[in-house]
Amino acid sequence: MRPQTMKLSVLLAALVVAVAGCGEKKTAEAPASQVAAKVNGEAINAVTIESELARAGVKNSAQAQDAANRVLSALLEQRLFVQQAKKTGLEKEANVMQSLQAAERQVLAQAYLDKVTARAAKASDTEISDYYGKHPELFGERRIYRLQEIMIQVSPENAGAVKARLASGANLNDLVQWLKSQNIPARGVQSVKAAEQLPLELVARLHPLKDGQAITLEGPNLITILALTGSQSQPLSLEQAKAAIERFLLTAHKRDLAKAELDKLRAAAKIEYVAPYAEAKVAGHVASAPSASPAEPGAVEKALSGLK
Repeated sequence: MRPQTMKLSVLLAALVVAVAGCGEKKTAEAPASQVAAKVNGEAINAVTIESELARAGVKNSAQAQDAANRVLSALLEQRLFVQQAKKTGLEKEANVMQSLQAAERQVLAQAYLDKVTARAAKASDTEISDYYGKHPELFGERRIYRLQEIMIQVSPENAGAVKARLASGANLNDLVQWLKSQNIPARGVQSVKAAEQLPLELVARLHPLKDGQAITLEGPNLITILALTGSQSQPLSLEQAKAAIERFLLTAHKRDLAKAELDKLRAAAKIEYVAPYAEAKVAGHVASAPSASPAEPGAVEKALSGLK
């Protein structure tokens, strides 16, 4: 399925199941030239269709009218459902009211954040060049990694034995056989990933490795051995990476603005917690803020997704 078709399919599905509160609000009668259709006398405006097409990434092309007709069809279905829901009084039911109120809060919060972050400055050439130079693992020395992962489920009882076995320098085949003999669950996965498809903190650890070397990642109940079975150098020049870095840094600037605004609002607000609830310490959390931050896995991947 082509990307545009997939986007439109997702949009159509979302429109059909959307809650009543997210539809068009009643406004003054639109000029006839702006009305795309009427459902039981209720108008669907052309501007609504254009907005949904823009949100889905459908650009003006030979297929635009066909896409518009399909969006209109979905809006018609949505409007029929909304009208029937109102006839039966569903909007007055407690769970529906809660959903509508939650949707309204989300829309308003996001609209305010969009307004706050709209003033985010584009990255300068100096900033872009500096980011490029500080991340050779993503650009100038970028590699495609062939990886073998062995994920070992550990318990407090066997974690020490597993770590000791790893420290002994046993090769992967011997390690797997030992794990089987000890009835310690493990599974292996092979993958091929470009540098930007990996979390930044992970690619920073893989970058200095030579083919055949491995690193160990430890979690509460999982130990992962990540072996570099092979790699291929595919560097990106500053010119190739410039647009992607610019988008990435703009997103980072927006998150900084959102975080600063949240800190300001929290400082000025009177917030009272009622037991057993208390303030949660969540580092770097900004509700509804732009999703790609420099520390998040996949953020650079999204920014670089158009590069080859």
